[in-house]
Amino acid sequence: MADAKPRRKVTIKTLQKRMRDGEAITQLAAYDYRTAVVADRLGMDILCVSDTGGMILFGHQSTVSVSFDEVMMMAKAIDRGSQYGLRMVDMPYWSFHVSPEQAVENAGRFVHEANAEVMKCEGNQYHARNIEAIVRAGIPVQGHIGITPMRMPQLGGFVAQGKTADRAKEMIDDAMSFVDAGCFSILCEVTTHEVCEYLTEKLDIPVISLGAGNKAHGVHIISSDLFHLWEEHVPRHSRIYTDLIPIMEDVITRYMADVKSRDYPGPKETVYMDDAELATFAKDMKWDSKLEELENKKAGK
Repeated sequence: MADAKPRRKVTIKTLQKRMRDGEAITQLAAYDYRTAVVADRLGMDILCVSDTGGMILFGHQSTVSVSFDEVMMMAKAIDRGSQYGLRMVDMPYWSFHVSPEQAVENAGRFVHEANAEVMKCEGNQYHARNIEAIVRAGIPVQGHIGITPMRMPQLGGFVAQGKTADRAKEMIDDAMSFVDAGCFSILCEVTTHEVCEYLTEKLDIPVISLGAGNKAHGVHIISSDLFHLWEEHVPRHSRIYTDLIPIMEDVITRYMADVKSRDYPGPKETVYMDDAELATFAKDMKWDSKLEELENKKAGK
């Protein structure tokens, strides 16, 4: 069998070619080193450092309270764990909202300090000016429409967007404003299938679906959703491929039982001194019980 072709670094041009060739783009929200290593070697196109990681790793109850420094920490981990996938950072709450200057400075920090290659910015047409500033500074951006967790109260909670014609048209306007701002891609999060399908047909940049149907150029999923690591809520659009919670419970239960029964650690997990060295040590330390034990061992008792 011929050797597999060596993998090449994924770039924006790679994604555009995938789009033209009708080959689906894979995008994964990742936030830890090991997930990045595994996903990268398996061929993931985009590794998105999601602020959702602040919920899984640090216990935040929403992405709004996830800090810039926490996202930076996760971004550095993904950089260390990836070679080929396009490294994207989901810019956290209030990191690009205040002004174009703030947006550029914070996006630049992710590039400079975490070796990020592209940003993802969620919002609507009113954020386009700040996003355009990031693009003009030379940092590509994926625009994120639909359910934007940073604006949950304004959207009325975690509910699908675009069920009415008026709301669907609003999101199309949001997407078009991001395109005009220079975004290289659009992510539709839990929009109706039709909104995502329309954008896929009309735009000449990759459209990615996150719970928005299967007509897009690619699909984004949150890595922890694949394994059911966020027990509090399973989004309708997520597919659990393996439920790790029962496996974790079983392993931890068995570990505690082995510790309590003194079965772990056992001989194969333990390092022992040579008998001669132990005898010298026990004699020097006046460890009489150990000296007696050695004598009994020597006598075959």
